[in-house]
Amino acid sequence: MSILPIIKEPASSLRQESQPILAVTPDIKRLILDMGQTMKSAKGVGLAAPQIGQNIRLCIISTEKGPLVLINPKITWKSLRKDVEEEGCLSCPNAYIKVKRSKLIHVKALNEKGQIFSFKATGYFARVIQHEVDHLNGILIIDK
Repeated sequence: MSILPIIKEPASSLRQESQPILAVTPDIKRLILDMGQTMKSAKGVGLAAPQIGQNIRLCIISTEKGPLVLINPKITWKSLRKDVEEEGCLSCPNAYIKVKRSKLIHVKALNEKGQIFSFKATGYFARVIQHEVDHLNGILIIDK
């Protein structure tokens, strides 16, 4: 495992829409491990592949049970009820911005084994997932 450099704004790659992952290859599995190590080292709660220079639909979320891998994540439903909270971003150092996000979301993705799974997320967990999925769509908190 290695720690990867985190791409910072205004890098143009952070503004590109990421491509779907077609297969969970050994290279993707290695990237997942490296991203987990990078996120932990940077004391982040989430990390999306564009933040390490890979414009693919992959992100990792820190949870109590360890890193949650989301490949090709789709937010399939968002609640109309929203919260406004301050967010920071590893790619936008020193920017802390109040962002309005849905309180409850439904997510569908592939895991690191390439298996489809879906779940509901609320509160802070839902906020982090929405933040990372924004990265996959080329959106940063400074755009909010």
